[in-house]
Amino acid sequence: MGILIAFIIIFSWFFHLFYMLVYLEPSFSSFTFYFHILFQIFLYTGLFITAHDSMHRTVSKNKTINKLIGQISTFLYAGLSYNRLIKNHFKHHKTPGTEDDPDYNIKSQNFFIWWGSFMIRYATIWQLLVMAAAFNILKIYVPEINLWFFWVIPAILSSLQLFYFGTYLPHKQPHTNEMEPHKARTQKKNHLWAMISCYFFGYHFEHHESPHTPWWKLYQFK
Repeated sequence: MGILIAFIIIFSWFFHLFYMLVYLEPSFSSFTFYFHILFQIFLYTGLFITAHDSMHRTVSKNKTINKLIGQISTFLYAGLSYNRLIKNHFKHHKTPGTEDDPDYNIKSQNFFIWWGSFMIRYATIWQLLVMAAAFNILKIYVPEINLWFFWVIPAILSSLQLFYFGTYLPHKQPHTNEMEPHKARTQKKNHLWAMISCYFFGYHFEHHESPHTPWWKLYQFK
Protein backbone atom coordinates (compact mmCIF):
# COMPACT_ATOMS: atom_id res chain seq x y z
CA MET A 1 0.00 0.00 0.00
CA GLY A 2 2.84 2.40 0.82
CA ILE A 3 4.44 1.91 -2.60
CA LEU A 4 1.09 2.36 -4.36
CA ILE A 5 0.32 5.60 -2.52
CA ALA A 6 3.84 6.89 -3.19
CA PHE A 7 3.50 6.15 -6.92
CA ILE A 8 0.09 7.85 -7.07
CA ILE A 9 1.53 11.02 -5.54
CA ILE A 10 4.70 11.02 -7.66
CA PHE A 11 2.92 10.40 -10.96
CA SER A 12 0.10 12.82 -10.11
CA TRP A 13 2.71 15.49 -9.40
CA PHE A 14 4.56 14.77 -12.65
CA PHE A 15 1.59 14.61 -15.02
CA HIS A 16 -0.18 17.59 -13.49
CA LEU A 17 3.01 19.63 -13.77
CA PHE A 18 3.45 18.50 -17.40
CA TYR A 19 -0.14 19.45 -18.19
CA MET A 20 0.26 22.93 -16.68
CA LEU A 21 3.58 23.67 -18.33
CA VAL A 22 2.49 22.56 -21.78
CA TYR A 23 -1.23 23.28 -21.99
CA LEU A 24 -2.06 26.09 -19.57
CA GLU A 25 -1.47 29.82 -19.78
CA PRO A 26 -1.27 32.06 -16.68
CA SER A 27 -4.48 34.09 -16.38
CA PHE A 28 -5.17 36.10 -13.24
CA SER A 29 -8.86 36.31 -14.11
CA SER A 30 -9.31 32.55 -14.39
CA PHE A 31 -10.45 30.39 -11.49
CA THR A 32 -8.77 27.32 -12.99
CA PHE A 33 -5.41 29.14 -12.95
CA TYR A 34 -5.53 29.43 -9.15
CA PHE A 35 -7.03 25.96 -8.73
CA HIS A 36 -4.18 24.31 -10.61
CA ILE A 37 -1.56 26.22 -8.62
CA LEU A 38 -3.18 25.22 -5.32
CA PHE A 39 -3.47 21.62 -6.44
CA GLN A 40 0.18 21.56 -7.48
CA ILE A 41 1.18 22.98 -4.08
CA PHE A 42 -0.76 20.13 -2.48
CA LEU A 43 0.99 17.57 -4.70
CA TYR A 44 4.38 19.13 -3.97
CA THR A 45 3.67 18.76 -0.26
CA GLY A 46 2.70 15.13 -0.82
CA LEU A 47 5.96 14.59 -2.68
CA PHE A 48 7.96 15.72 0.34
CA ILE A 49 5.76 13.78 2.77
CA THR A 50 6.48 10.69 0.66
CA ALA A 51 10.21 11.37 1.01
CA HIS A 52 9.72 11.88 4.74
CA ASP A 53 7.99 8.51 5.09
CA SER A 54 10.84 6.95 3.18
CA MET A 55 13.25 8.31 5.78
CA HIS A 56 11.26 6.40 8.40
CA ARG A 57 11.19 3.29 6.15
CA THR A 58 7.41 3.21 5.97
CA VAL A 59 7.01 3.34 2.17
CA SER A 60 8.34 -0.18 1.57
CA LYS A 61 9.78 -2.96 3.70
CA ASN A 62 12.38 -3.42 0.98
CA LYS A 63 15.22 -1.06 1.97
CA THR A 64 16.41 -0.53 -1.60
CA ILE A 65 12.96 0.32 -2.96
CA ASN A 66 12.18 2.47 0.07
CA LYS A 67 15.38 4.51 -0.34
CA LEU A 68 14.96 4.81 -4.11
CA ILE A 69 11.46 6.27 -3.71
CA GLY A 70 12.81 8.71 -1.13
CA GLN A 71 15.65 9.78 -3.40
CA ILE A 72 13.32 10.24 -6.37
CA SER A 73 10.87 12.27 -4.28
CA THR A 74 13.48 14.62 -2.83
CA PHE A 75 15.14 15.09 -6.22
CA LEU A 76 11.85 15.92 -7.95
CA TYR A 77 10.82 18.22 -5.11
CA ALA A 78 13.80 20.56 -5.44
CA GLY A 79 16.97 18.62 -6.18
CA LEU A 80 17.40 18.02 -2.45
CA SER A 81 19.98 15.67 -0.96
CA TYR A 82 18.20 12.66 0.53
CA ASN A 83 21.24 11.75 2.65
CA ARG A 84 21.46 15.27 4.09
CA LEU A 85 17.74 15.27 4.86
CA ILE A 86 17.70 11.91 6.57
CA LYS A 87 20.76 12.74 8.69
CA ASN A 88 19.22 15.96 9.99
CA HIS A 89 15.75 14.49 10.34
CA PHE A 90 16.89 11.82 12.76
CA LYS A 91 18.74 14.47 14.75
CA HIS A 92 15.43 16.33 14.90
CA HIS A 93 13.65 13.29 16.30
CA LYS A 94 16.43 12.66 18.80
CA THR A 95 16.58 16.21 20.21
CA PRO A 96 13.39 18.05 19.13
CA GLY A 97 13.00 21.68 20.05
CA THR A 98 16.53 22.09 21.43
CA GLU A 99 19.75 23.74 20.28
CA ASP A 100 20.87 20.36 18.90
CA ASP A 101 17.78 20.11 16.71
CA PRO A 102 18.77 21.12 13.13
CA ASP A 103 15.16 22.02 12.34
CA TYR A 104 14.75 24.33 15.33
CA ASN A 105 15.76 27.98 15.66
CA ILE A 106 16.78 28.86 19.20
CA LYS A 107 17.66 32.46 18.27
CA SER A 108 14.30 33.53 16.87
CA GLN A 109 10.71 32.31 16.86
CA ASN A 110 9.81 34.68 14.03
CA PHE A 111 8.20 32.61 11.30
CA PHE A 112 10.13 34.02 8.32
CA ILE A 113 13.51 34.15 10.08
CA TRP A 114 13.07 30.55 11.22
CA TRP A 115 11.86 29.46 7.75
CA GLY A 116 14.81 31.22 6.11
CA SER A 117 17.37 29.55 8.36
CA PHE A 118 15.57 26.23 7.80
CA MET A 119 15.82 26.58 4.02
CA ILE A 120 19.47 27.67 4.08
CA ARG A 121 20.39 24.72 6.27
CA TYR A 122 19.13 22.22 3.72
CA ALA A 123 20.35 24.02 0.60
CA THR A 124 23.48 22.81 -1.16
CA ILE A 125 25.53 24.06 -4.10
CA TRP A 126 24.65 20.84 -5.94
CA GLN A 127 20.93 21.47 -5.43
CA LEU A 128 21.18 25.04 -6.73
CA LEU A 129 23.14 23.90 -9.79
CA VAL A 130 20.65 21.13 -10.55
CA MET A 131 17.64 23.43 -10.25
CA ALA A 132 19.30 26.16 -12.33
CA ALA A 133 20.18 23.66 -15.05
CA ALA A 134 16.68 22.19 -15.04
CA PHE A 135 15.12 25.65 -15.29
CA ASN A 136 17.27 26.70 -18.23
CA ILE A 137 16.69 23.43 -20.08
CA LEU A 138 12.94 23.51 -19.54
CA LYS A 139 12.56 27.09 -20.71
CA ILE A 140 13.78 25.97 -24.14
CA TYR A 141 10.60 23.94 -24.50
CA VAL A 142 7.99 25.78 -22.42
CA PRO A 143 7.27 29.48 -21.77
CA GLU A 144 9.36 30.87 -18.92
CA ILE A 145 6.29 32.44 -17.30
CA ASN A 146 4.78 28.94 -17.03
CA LEU A 147 7.89 27.74 -15.24
CA TRP A 148 7.58 30.50 -12.67
CA PHE A 149 3.87 30.16 -11.96
CA PHE A 150 3.45 26.38 -12.28
CA TRP A 151 6.82 25.02 -11.15
CA VAL A 152 8.84 27.49 -9.05
CA ILE A 153 6.09 29.29 -7.11
CA PRO A 154 4.19 26.11 -6.09
CA ALA A 155 7.46 24.63 -4.82
CA ILE A 156 8.21 27.69 -2.69
CA LEU A 157 4.66 27.88 -1.32
CA SER A 158 4.77 24.18 -0.57
CA SER A 159 7.91 24.70 1.53
CA LEU A 160 6.02 27.34 3.50
CA GLN A 161 3.11 24.94 3.99
CA LEU A 162 5.36 22.12 5.13
CA PHE A 163 7.32 24.37 7.46
CA TYR A 164 4.25 26.03 8.97
CA PHE A 165 2.26 22.86 9.70
CA GLY A 166 5.15 20.43 10.17
CA THR A 167 7.74 22.47 12.09
CA TYR A 168 6.63 25.93 13.19
CA LEU A 169 3.21 25.22 14.70
CA PRO A 170 4.20 21.93 16.37
CA HIS A 171 7.53 23.04 17.85
CA LYS A 172 7.37 26.78 18.46
CA GLN A 173 7.50 28.13 21.99
CA PRO A 174 6.07 28.12 24.58
CA HIS A 175 6.85 24.47 25.26
CA THR A 176 4.26 23.14 27.68
CA ASN A 177 4.15 19.97 29.79
CA GLU A 178 1.70 18.23 27.46
CA MET A 179 4.24 18.61 24.61
CA GLU A 180 6.77 16.43 26.41
CA PRO A 181 8.85 14.41 25.76
CA HIS A 182 8.87 15.47 22.08
CA LYS A 183 8.38 19.22 22.54
CA ALA A 184 5.63 18.83 19.95
CA ARG A 185 2.01 19.89 19.94
CA THR A 186 -0.72 18.65 17.64
CA GLN A 187 -3.65 19.97 15.62
CA LYS A 188 -7.16 19.63 16.95
CA LYS A 189 -8.92 16.54 15.68
CA ASN A 190 -10.30 17.28 12.24
CA HIS A 191 -9.20 14.66 9.75
CA LEU A 192 -10.36 16.54 6.66
CA TRP A 193 -8.44 19.70 7.58
CA ALA A 194 -5.44 17.66 8.75
CA MET A 195 -5.32 15.94 5.36
CA ILE A 196 -5.77 19.11 3.30
CA SER A 197 -3.36 21.18 5.35
CA CYS A 198 -0.42 18.76 5.41
CA TYR A 199 -1.28 15.08 4.89
CA PHE A 200 -2.03 14.57 8.61
CA PHE A 201 1.45 15.89 9.46
CA GLY A 202 -0.16 18.46 11.74
CA TYR A 203 -0.89 15.54 14.04
CA HIS A 204 2.71 16.04 14.99
CA PHE A 205 2.88 14.77 18.56
CA GLU A 206 1.42 11.54 17.21
CA HIS A 207 4.13 11.40 14.55
CA HIS A 208 6.90 11.79 17.12
CA GLU A 209 5.21 9.23 19.34
CA SER A 210 4.94 6.75 16.47
CA PRO A 211 7.46 7.73 13.76
CA HIS A 212 7.09 4.41 11.95
CA THR A 213 3.41 5.03 11.24
CA PRO A 214 2.98 6.14 7.59
CA TRP A 215 1.26 9.48 6.99
CA TRP A 216 -1.89 7.83 5.64
CA LYS A 217 -2.39 5.94 8.92
CA LEU A 218 -1.41 8.78 11.24
CA TYR A 219 -5.01 9.91 11.79
CA GLN A 220 -5.69 6.58 13.53
CA PHE A 221 -3.38 7.62 16.38
CA LYS A 222 -5.11 10.97 16.92
